[in-house]
Formats: sequence, C-alpha cells, structure tokens
Amino acid sequence: MDSSTIKLAELLRHPDDLDKIPAMKLEYTRKKAAVDSQLRNGLKEQLEITQSGMNGITDGQRTVQLIKEEMMKIDKLCAEAQNMIRDFPNINLVSQTHRNFSAVETMRMNLESFNDRLARVEVLLAADDRDAENMPNLLAIHYELTQLRNIRDDAMEQILRADDSSLQSTLEDYFAKLDETVDWFDEHIGTIALNLINVLINGNNGLVVRLAVVIEAEEKSDKRVKALQEALKDHKEMAARFQSITDGAKNVRGYKEKFLQAIQVHAEEQILETKQAFLEDPSKLEKNLKWFFNDLNAVKQGMVPLMPKKWRIFRTYGKIYHKLMHDFLVGMIDDPDTSSANMLSILNWPEKYYTKMAKLGFKQDELKPHVLDGRESELVREFRQLIIRYLDQWLDRIFKTEQKDFADRNVDGSNLDADEYGYFRTKNLVDMWRMLREQIDAAGNSQRMDVAEGVVDAMILRLKSRQQDWQKMLDDEAARYYGNTPELEGFQALQDWLVATANDQIACIDDNEEEGRFAYLTSFRQKFEPLVSNTYLERADDEMATLRDGYVDLSTHCITKFAQLIFAVDFRTVMPDFFTPRWYSATAMKQMVVTFEEYVGDYKNVLHHSLLDIFIEELADELLIRYLSSVKNKGAKFKRQDPFKDKLFNDVSTAFEFFNNNSYLSPDVGDTIKQKWRVTEPFLQLLEVDKPDVPEVFAAFKMDYWDLQLSWVEAVLRARDDFDRSMLNAVKARAAQIDVVRGHETIMSKVK
Repeated sequence: MDSSTIKLAELLRHPDDLDKIPAMKLEYTRKKAAVDSQLRNGLKEQLEITQSGMNGITDGQRTVQLIKEEMMKIDKLCAEAQNMIRDFPNINLVSQTHRNFSAVETMRMNLESFNDRLARVEVLLAADDRDAENMPNLLAIHYELTQLRNIRDDAMEQILRADDSSLQSTLEDYFAKLDETVDWFDEHIGTIALNLINVLINGNNGLVVRLAVVIEAEEKSDKRVKALQEALKDHKEMAARFQSITDGAKNVRGYKEKFLQAIQVHAEEQILETKQAFLEDPSKLEKNLKWFFNDLNAVKQGMVPLMPKKWRIFRTYGKIYHKLMHDFLVGMIDDPDTSSANMLSILNWPEKYYTKMAKLGFKQDELKPHVLDGRESELVREFRQLIIRYLDQWLDRIFKTEQKDFADRNVDGSNLDADEYGYFRTKNLVDMWRMLREQIDAAGNSQRMDVAEGVVDAMILRLKSRQQDWQKMLDDEAARYYGNTPELEGFQALQDWLVATANDQIACIDDNEEEGRFAYLTSFRQKFEPLVSNTYLERADDEMATLRDGYVDLSTHCITKFAQLIFAVDFRTVMPDFFTPRWYSATAMKQMVVTFEEYVGDYKNVLHHSLLDIFIEELADELLIRYLSSVKNKGAKFKRQDPFKDKLFNDVSTAFEFFNNNSYLSPDVGDTIKQKWRVTEPFLQLLEVDKPDVPEVFAAFKMDYWDLQLSWVEAVLRARDDFDRSMLNAVKARAAQIDVVRGHETIMSKVK
C-alpha cells in the first residue's frame, strides 16, 4: 500500500494531473487484461504437463502389472511342463550323465594331445623368431595357445574340486612347459608392441593388424572373465549350479593393459634420450622432441584404420604421450639441478607444443593436465628474478666500489678519470651501463616479452634509486663542511667529485645525432626496444623521460651543492659582515667575485661545456640569495645618514661586472642573471622609502615576486633605523589585501 501511495503521489503531483485519471485507468485495465491472459495460458500449460505426467505414471504401473502376470504364466508353464513329461527326473539324470561323459572324453583327448599341440606351437614360435619382422604365425599361435590354456584352466578347476591333492601337483608338472611357451609368445607380443611405431613406418600393416586381433580377442576374454567373476561373487548359489558348464579362460590375462604399458615404455625410452640431449644442448629441445609428433602423426595416418574403432587408438596415444610430456617437463622444473638455460627452453615450449598438437587434432582443453601445470607465470617470475638478482648483485658491487673510491679520494687524490674531452668522470659508470646491456641480452635470450619487460622495469627503478643514492652520499659528505668550524680535509676532492658526478649525468643523456653518437640512456632504450611490446614501449618512454629529468636534476644539484659549499667554506667569514658597519669599509663583494673567477678558471676545462653556464648561474643565484639574506646578520642596520644606497650600488655593479665580462657565459644566461639581480631594486626601495610608503612598495614587490616571504620583509624592515611596530602592522595589513597570481618560482622563494 505504501509503494502504491508513493507511486500515485508521483503521478498526481499537480491538480491538472487529475484529468489524466481516465486515460490512466484505461491503460492499467489494458495491462491487467494482458497479464491475466498470460497467467491463464501459463496455468493451462502447467495443467497439461501435470496431466501428461500422471497419465505416464498410470501407463507405467499398468505395464509393470502385465509383466508380472506374464512371468507368473511362464513360471506356471515351467512347472506344468515338468509334470507333463513322464520320467522327467530319469531323463534329466541320463542327459546330465551323458554330458559329463562327453566332457570327460573331451578332457581325456585334450590331455593326450596336449604335448603334441604344444610342440607344434613351439615350432611356429621358432619360425616367427626367424622372421621377426613379419611373424606370420602370430594368429595361429595365439589361437592354439588360447585352446591349450583353456584346457589347462579347465583341468585345474576340476582337480581343485577333487579330494586328492596329489593329482593337482601332477597336473601342474604336466602343464609346466605351457608357461614357458606362453612367456615365449608374450615376448613376441611385447616386441611388436614396443616397436609398433617402427613396424607401422616400415609398412608392415599385416603385423599391426595381427597384433590388434590378438589384443582385441584377449580384451573380450578379460571382459567375459570379469563379468563372470562379478556374477559368481554376487550369486553364489548360481555359481554352485553352473560352475561345471563354464568354459574358456578362468583368469584375466591383461594383454590390453600390457599393450598400453608397452606404448608408454616405448615413449619413456624416447623421453629419456631426449632428456640427455636436452641437458647437453638446451637450445635443441624442439629438434630433440621431433619423434614425439612424428609418432602421433604416424598413428593418426597409419594406425587408426588398422585398429578397432572402439579403442580410439589415436586419442589413447595422445593421452599417454601428453602425460609423459607433462611428467618430463614438470620433473625438469622441479629438479634443483636444472640450469637456467634448460628452464628457459621449457618455459618457451608450451606454446609451440600446443600449436603442434592442435595441428594433429588435439585441442588444448582436451589435453589434461596442463603440460606445465599452469606454472608459466611462476617460471617467468623466477627467471626474471634470476636476472634481476644478478642485476642487483652487480649494481650493489659497483656502488660499494664507488663508495670506497669516494671515501679514499683524499688518499689517492681525486681518484677520478677523464673522458676524451678532458672532463672529470667517475670510474664505474661505463661498467654499469655495459652490465645493464648484458642483462638485457640475457632477458632477450628468453624470447619472452614478459621477461624482458619485467627486467627493464627493474632496471629503470634501480637507475632511479641510484640517482637518489648518489645524491644522498654527496649530500651527507657535504654536510660535514657546514657550520662555524667546517673540516677542510678532502674539500677540494669533494668539489672534484661533484663536478665528475655532474658530468656523469650529462653523459647519460647527451646525444649528438649529427655525429651519430648517442648517450647511455638512449642506447639503453635502443637496446631493449626490439624486445618489448609497443604498449609497454609507450609506458617505458614516460619512465625514460622521468629518468632523463632525474639525470638533469642530479647534475644541477651537484653544481648547486658546489656553489653552496663555496659560500659555506670560502666565504664563511665574509658573509656575516654584510649590512653591518664593517660592510661600508670592506671589499667583500670584490673578493668574492675574484674567487668566482678563480673557480671558473680552474674548472672550465674539466666541467662539461653545457654545465659551465649553469655553474656561473648557480654562483650568481647563491650570491644573490646570500646577499639578500644578510639582512638577518647580527648587527645589520641601515641608518638614514649612512651611504648604504651607494654601497649597495657598488656591490651590484661589482657583481654585474663579473657577469658582463665573463667570456664563458652565454648572452642568454647573462641576461637571465641580470634580470634576477634586478630584485635588488625593490629591496633598496624597502630600505630607503619613507615609512608611509613602505606598504605600497611592499605591495608592488609582492605583485612582481608572488613567492616573496613576509618573514624576510620583516627582517628588512627591522634593519631600518626608523623601524617601529606600526610599520610592520601596516605591511601585514597590506599583505592581507593583495591577491597575487601564482606563477613560476622566483629567486625570492629561496630567500627566507
């Protein structure tokens, strides 16, 4: 009711909707009539089905009753027939006596001729030995041996019911030679079965057919024996009454099972030879297994028409051979002594195997279990991890060597190499990239994209980690030189290593297509490109771009760290004097510029040419940052009567003179440096304008440099000799009113 009410509320939201009621009523009436009609038809169909079922049950009961009545009539007729025949018991006794007499007579004749018949069989067997390729007497031998074995089984069964056990021993001695002859015959059957493929290939179809006839006859005999044994087991009374009339074989001989076992033994021998050859040369697995598919093809083409259709001989061979293939491959996988080359060949085999089996007519879902138990992903992961494990071992060994070289730089000098251009370089970069190429070759030898892609992923990840490890190692060492009393031992060598490391990063990405020379990273990509999919390559290109950016960042970081160390060590005693009373009489800026010129002169020939501009720019940036940050120096003060404006102009001019006259600096970078140094203009304005104008000067400054730090502005204002709290409050109030647009980071983001 609630849902109906809600539905009506949705349909009749407005007074005008009441006009729709007649149409809605007609619509619902029509739908109800359609539903009622469907229900009536469904009910009718269900009633018809139910009635049909009840009629079937009634007919079945009637039929069962008729059968019972007929069987009662038959039983009655049997009973009456015995009473209708006069002297029936006597006739029955005479008949049974006659049958027993005939059976005894037959047994006597069989026993008397047994040895002669057995001798003739041995003659035939000897003849087949001489003509082992054809064995023309196979069927005759089998027929005669079957008769002789039946004679033996009947006689032994009769003697077991006798009271004299000594007769059993006599008969066993009498029949002893039969077992030897049967073994001889079984050797012939086994020889044919084990070499059946060769017999077939040699065109001896007659022998194949004769073998099939023998096996089929034995199979029928075994089925009869099994059925009889089951019947005798369940009906002991019937066994006692009819035991004397059962003839033929009394035991299951299992020729069909032995035939299938021979197929398996033949294949196992072939598999064993294949395994030995495979261990010696893992690359020839497909060639060594050529016999496997040749056998199956021979069975399909030649044996199927010669064997009973019910055997489904081709499917039988396929099932046996597939299981052996599975056991062979899985056994190799589980063997701890299996080499990686063998494992790799096995890993690549299933796709070829199932393709070849499909050509023979076997669908993959028909071949159970999976030839590798579905362990391809596990094997791919293991093989990939094997390569990555070697990769990690090499990279770890290389990095430990690099750490040792870095730690020993004071003992052995800078212990660095130089490339063909004279640039400083570390010693192990070439070895590392060569090792990466070798591991890519190892992944490529797998001929699997998933292996190659996984290995390349691991390499890219480890190259990124290597960048971080190098940066941390250099930063940790550089940290020793900060502070009031920095250590100077190894300082020069550290600077050399920073330059060499920066050069290494450029060498990784510095392509020269005009000369046909490609950097390590580009060569690395070219190396793995043919081994991976296009989809992966698109993703890898993004990773390579990130890696390339990382090399640029690390190179720049090394140059930046170099510049910072110059200020931390060389200018440690100079920087605290800026903007203090000692500043006016000192020539600190000139001394610093001279030091810059010395550093540039010393390293211009050993630093990669593309980094020289960056080095000078980093020096300029660091100088500007330190210069502006000096307003926080202890004792920094700008008095109205002091010539701080002229002194500041002099410092900037001295710095500009260095940038303008530096022949190593490209014009574009020089202009960039000058633009950054123009920040000294609003800095000066903050110092010299009247107090009421400070908020507006700050606002203009903030609009040009959106990342201007308020804490630094406060330090500048506090350095004015006319500073008071109202000036700072006015600036903060003006800062709250400014809505700046964020853009690229400016130099003021680093001035805190």
